[in-house]
Amino acid sequence: MLKPRSRFNPLRSKALIETPCEKICVLDPPSGLCRGCGRTLAEIERWTAYDDGERARVMAELPARLAAIKARAGVAAHL
Repeated sequence: MLKPRSRFNPLRSKALIETPCEKICVLDPPSGLCRGCGRTLAEIERWTAYDDGERARVMAELPARLAAIKARAGVAAHL
C-alpha cells in the first residue's frame, strides 16, 4: 500500500526565505563582509538555519554595513 504524500516540502519552504543576496559574491578583506549583501561568511553559510528573528536582525544591520564598505572604498579611491 502506498503512503499518502506529505504536503510539506522542505525545498519549497526554503525558497520562501527572504535573502539579501545580490549575486555579487565578493569578500571585502578589511571588513570580512560580502560586498554584495553585507553579510559575513558565517551568516551566509547559516542563513537558512536562522529563524525569522535572527534573519531580521541581520537584515536590519546590512544597510549600515554596506554604507561603511562603500565609504571606505570611496576614501581609498581618493588616496
